[in-house]
Amino acid sequence: MNKKTRNWIITGVAAVILVGAGGYAFMDNYLGNRVEITEAIPASAAAANGKADGGSDEQAVVAAEQLNGEWKIAAASKVYFSVTTSRETVNFENAAVSGSWTIQLDQPENMKAEGTVEMSEVSSGNAQRDGHIQNGEFFNVPEHPQAKFVASSFEGLPAEWKEGAVYDFTMPGTLTVKGVDKDVIFEAQALYQDNQVRLSGVTTVTFADFGMQNPHSVVLETENDISVRLELVLER
Repeated sequence: MNKKTRNWIITGVAAVILVGAGGYAFMDNYLGNRVEITEAIPASAAAANGKADGGSDEQAVVAAEQLNGEWKIAAASKVYFSVTTSRETVNFENAAVSGSWTIQLDQPENMKAEGTVEMSEVSSGNAQRDGHIQNGEFFNVPEHPQAKFVASSFEGLPAEWKEGAVYDFTMPGTLTVKGVDKDVIFEAQALYQDNQVRLSGVTTVTFADFGMQNPHSVVLETENDISVRLELVLER
């Protein structure tokens, strides 16, 4: 092999390495996770109770009038949805959340809640990816600008709450995305502290539930399940 041929080979190998590295960096940026979930109820709160069972005897009982009535979803609230690929879980967040929860501890059958998110505000930390999921193949945001959840009941909440205690409950209801209604059940937790009610809940749906195709690609496999997560702060 002469010197000229050897130099061409070295140059070619170097080019392949550079292109490969650049392509990986591009795919990492486009496909990688850029959003970390912020919990409305920190894990430390449940841990402080020993378990999410209503807290310790030392925690103060919250008077019914402190809780009963309408609570509004505050600006610190977020809704997340997550999809898992063959590489990692990718989170999308939405801070454009509005709605309310009417609490009636002595008449739980009269409790009601609903929330709405503006689908144009979904963010994964990648503008190109965020724009892609707004098209007709996925959320079709121009025709369906909002998604909505309406709770039908609250199961497992106690009649008496304690300050700072975490309570497990389930929240069945109807989730509407892309104009399609889907009955779901959120596995949830609630906490009252510092004049706020905090709610965290998660449920699982699929792409097909809302008439969407699984976005498989030649690069990554994507699971069919979508995790929907509520991380809500409510105030008077």
